[in-house]
Amino acid sequence: MPRTPRDVTEAELAVLRILWDTGPQSVRGLADALGGHAATVQKLLERLEDKGWVDRDRSGPVQLFQAAADRDDLIGRRLRGIAEELCEGSMTPLLSHLVANEKLSAADRKALRNLIDRLDEGPRRKRA
Repeated sequence: MPRTPRDVTEAELAVLRILWDTGPQSVRGLADALGGHAATVQKLLERLEDKGWVDRDRSGPVQLFQAAADRDDLIGRRLRGIAEELCEGSMTPLLSHLVANEKLSAADRKALRNLIDRLDEGPRRKRA
């Protein structure tokens, strides 16, 4: 499946996972965490910054990078891409497959029911 322009490679995803888990990091900190070379990590960060997935803080003596979007943003983007490609844009077949073919715990089923109930209620209106 071709990646959308803002999608990330596996190497870029490894960088994002660290940023999501630890918060802002320097190039050196990321290179150490990944067991890689700083120059390679720097290039990955530049690509992620160009795609809008990473922000850079240049205010200190060491530049820090942080995720500009959270894990849910990437999950949503990828699932929408799969729905577009395989299901003519409908999420129903995708969600039905995931729910029907996975062994969901009682807690997972309850969370899904609560989500559906909240969606059915619609947005709550503020009282004046």
